[in-house]
Amino acid sequence: MKFAPLLLTAFLCGCTAQGPLKSLESSLQKVGLTAPSEYTPPPPLFEGDPREADHSLVFPSMAQLPQGEILAADLRLVADVDLTEAAQAHLWQLNPHPLPYSGDLPVVTHRRVEKLIAYYTGNGRRTFRVWLERSGRYLPMMRRIFAEAGLPEDLTYLAMIESGFNQKAYSWARAAGPWQFIESTGRMYGLKNTWWMDERRDPEKATRAAAKMLANLHKKFKGDWLLAAAAYNAGPGRVAQAIRKTGSRDFWVLTESRYLREETKNYVPKLMAALHIARNPEKYGFKDLKLQQPLEYDVVRLPSTTDLEVVARLTGMPYKEVKTLNAELKRWCTPPSVKEYALRIPAGTTQKFLEDYRALPVEARANYKHHRVKKGDTLGAIARKYNVRMQDVVALNQLKNPRMLSLGQDLILPLNKKFSRLPKRELADDYKRSRRKIYRVRSGDSLWSIARKFNVTEKQLRVWNRLGWSNTIRPGQVLAVSKKGVRPPRKKVAKYTGPTKKMIYQVKDGDTLWGISRAYRVATDQIRRWNNLKADHILRPGQKLTLQVPVGHRG
Repeated sequence: MKFAPLLLTAFLCGCTAQGPLKSLESSLQKVGLTAPSEYTPPPPLFEGDPREADHSLVFPSMAQLPQGEILAADLRLVADVDLTEAAQAHLWQLNPHPLPYSGDLPVVTHRRVEKLIAYYTGNGRRTFRVWLERSGRYLPMMRRIFAEAGLPEDLTYLAMIESGFNQKAYSWARAAGPWQFIESTGRMYGLKNTWWMDERRDPEKATRAAAKMLANLHKKFKGDWLLAAAAYNAGPGRVAQAIRKTGSRDFWVLTESRYLREETKNYVPKLMAALHIARNPEKYGFKDLKLQQPLEYDVVRLPSTTDLEVVARLTGMPYKEVKTLNAELKRWCTPPSVKEYALRIPAGTTQKFLEDYRALPVEARANYKHHRVKKGDTLGAIARKYNVRMQDVVALNQLKNPRMLSLGQDLILPLNKKFSRLPKRELADDYKRSRRKIYRVRSGDSLWSIARKFNVTEKQLRVWNRLGWSNTIRPGQVLAVSKKGVRPPRKKVAKYTGPTKKMIYQVKDGDTLWGISRAYRVATDQIRRWNNLKADHILRPGQKLTLQVPVGHRG
């Protein structure tokens, strides 16, 4: 039975009998839609990738579906009605919204979608609001890239589901950046990850890689964007296996099977929930959104390694903002191995920056070097090799025992006497890790079924939860179902807590805070606090320091 002609006939009859707005309301109600005052115009059918020959598989119209699939139990297709341009324009006027929304990806309502909408507008409201406001910074650029690639622009909301548009997001599975690429997949799509930079964190480069990957998945799954999105999360092999096992290519049918993880079953519904809210945020209580402004910048190519502190000084821009514009940079300078590095600077500052930069001697552009300790290295040999002072290396790296260097240890070498602590701080990991995943055991669960659900092994579950060889779990028990993120160890400084006496110490040539702290059994942060010294303070001969040293200690 053909439904499209009947719907069109009903729509036209209604328009003939009544006024334009009233007939529109009546006709929409006949096909199960809300009144115009609450209605957001339906997305036009996406025509698919122009490179694809078979567009009928992209998003079938209601006329192409078997009768039983039109209104499945808890799934309602949204508005497959061909409204006139005037009607669509009228509906847009009734329902304007501040968020980018094209309607080029069909949106559905499903019990999983409704559950997630309830969460995003309930307990998750505060976090979701942050995501919406942060979207203003990245969505314009992402939508432009997707449009250039021939992809639905609304598919860019996947970056919200992946990371909340967080450049430094890092998951328990070691996926990084706004599009959450793991290292191997990132490499496949041209994203490099080195000690100096991680291109997965660059919003523009990662978005181009995500567009390529989604286009490939779209082609693999014969024009079905929902399956392509699911495969972006679970991998094409797992989705293909679920299709083979169930005999269905309908994503919503796959969610009822045991062949997809719960995370994947909710992945597409998360996107649908986000799009429902994005096309009418006020309806869901997200009013007065303070969208962040899109990033604006110029790009300059630097012929030699340059410290970001130097860039900040020449542009008059705070160091943190330089790092924000260049999110892929993990350290304090541009990568030494990359010639003509493309650096982003504030829009409109190119001419002045280049003039000042060219006037700067090459040796003044980079004030630090990185050295990774190898077998046979000594501090003296390293200092001679790079023509730096041993005491400066000790002070900057806060070495407790200069004679005991560890293989693989990263050292920062100051090339002049006026150095700051910033490069040392930049050795720390600045990724924003997601929390460890947990699962509350339900009646009927087993270690085997939970391991299958979260794509881990039973042995891993035993190790993470200290279960030994026991298979016994009980309903309500909370289990860790992912490994912990690797965090840099915190360095603890032992502080003396016994009786002390006040003394004045006069700084000598070559003294460092670290050396003085070791000599008098106090911590460097204590010396700074006692003398109101900043973190990057440089000691000068003759300077007097107040110390609180242990009674009876002579240094």
